[in-house]
Amino acid sequence: MESLNEKSKKGARVLIVEDDPKISRLLELELKHEGFLIHLSSMGEVAVEDFYSFQPDLIILDIMLPDIDGWEVAKRIRLLSETVLILMLTARGEIDDRVRGLQSGADDYLVKPFAIEELLARINALLRRAGHTARVAFQIGNLHIDPQSYQVHVGNQEIILTKTEFDLLLFLARNIGIVLSREKILQNVWGTDFFGTPGVVEVYVNYLRKKLGGEGKRIKTVRGVGYTFVKD
Repeated sequence: MESLNEKSKKGARVLIVEDDPKISRLLELELKHEGFLIHLSSMGEVAVEDFYSFQPDLIILDIMLPDIDGWEVAKRIRLLSETVLILMLTARGEIDDRVRGLQSGADDYLVKPFAIEELLARINALLRRAGHTARVAFQIGNLHIDPQSYQVHVGNQEIILTKTEFDLLLFLARNIGIVLSREKILQNVWGTDFFGTPGVVEVYVNYLRKKLGGEGKRIKTVRGVGYTFVKD
């Protein structure tokens, strides 16, 4: 049987929709430690918008949210995608609530308080059952990026990057053509516990451009907003 670490190395993207900052932070730390790519939302309406931009493989969805509830979020997202996995995470454990969650489009249901080991096991089972496949290496022009081996090549030359540089490049490349704000990049690459300024993004973009040579020109500055990665 495939272990969680083996599965998470395949780069599954998890959207966490949770308004309790302590639980949200716990989930972020645990799942990032397992190698998942994480995005956080604390509002239902925002989560539906984030679904478009982040394109998650799996959503961990709380029911009790400040605006629309998790049942409504699940219904809206299920109309947009029949394949994204939805795991509802809530303090409501009554049978009727569980049935309503599944009827809203959820694939599984876990009641708070929960053991993180059970949550990870359920995520692993959902991904395995859905036949989640590897995030394979991809080529953009002369730039070759391998998410599993953390290797980058320009033509036949290997480019040595730090982990942060690689994570930044991967996040930009996976959102090709999308303009990303410095704040969004900070959240996804450095994490919500980073206390530096958005200026660090510019510093690392310059590092990448220099190391990638001609291929570094694919990282375009959008003045007053952030950066975007272009195909041509």
